[in-house]
Amino acid sequence: MPIIEIIKAILYGIVEGITEWIPVSSTGHLILLNDIIPMNVSPEFWELFLVVIQLGAIMAVVIYFWHKIWPFNTKVKNKPFIRYDVMNLWVKIVVACIPAVIVGLLFDDWIEEHLYSSTVVAIMLILLGIAFIIVENKNKKESIPPRVTSLRELTYRDAIIVGLFQVIAAVLPGTSRSGSTIIGGLIIGIERTVAAEFTFFLAIPVMFGASFLKLLKFGFNYLPIEILLLVIGCVTAFVVSLGCIKFLMGYIKKNDFKIFGYYRIILGVIVLVYFTVKSFLAQ
Repeated sequence: MPIIEIIKAILYGIVEGITEWIPVSSTGHLILLNDIIPMNVSPEFWELFLVVIQLGAIMAVVIYFWHKIWPFNTKVKNKPFIRYDVMNLWVKIVVACIPAVIVGLLFDDWIEEHLYSSTVVAIMLILLGIAFIIVENKNKKESIPPRVTSLRELTYRDAIIVGLFQVIAAVLPGTSRSGSTIIGGLIIGIERTVAAEFTFFLAIPVMFGASFLKLLKFGFNYLPIEILLLVIGCVTAFVVSLGCIKFLMGYIKKNDFKIFGYYRIILGVIVLVYFTVKSFLAQ
């Protein structure tokens, strides 16, 4: 396998690491990138590669937020071993993930077969971009302070509502899992940084679970060079995700999400025009 495939693996890892956490749809970017610069691999390996680079991205969340999600106290003396506030947070995360898990288990293959298309992705890029702009403008106009300003203030009702918004991303490619859940959080009065953090935490069980099922489906029998591509893509996505998460958490402390809404609309139009023209020329 030529060196160009290794370069592509790095490129895909970079794109995954950036777009998985910024609410602009990793699916939309990877579809466009794969059409322009496809990897010279089998369809089965390509699907596995996408799963593995997602694992790299989710590991970045685990490492970056370790102090907030590890439920046991192993450093501070004279404090309980179990961090009950973190345990409570994990219960809320699990509750929020249940709707997406049910939909994923029941309809994953059907969704991939019927909805995984450039047209659906482009439309959802545009629609959720518009939603970001509308929600942020509404919040700014009404000047209503956020109802929830910390993870401890999240209720189970909040968690379930955000989890239902995650289902939209599970059903409609291009919506962006982080985008849909952040929108849901903003709508019900969750402060931006809290909505973003809870969104990242929701990704841990969902993406680990989905990746595990995909790995079982595809197996582990691959050539050494293919394993090398998986490792390179995964490590690249991990490193880039760390930087992206740090950037995003700093950015949204002082800025809203409207810029991502405008970007989604522009990208959606590009994807729609690109594949429409390509289809027309192929006739």
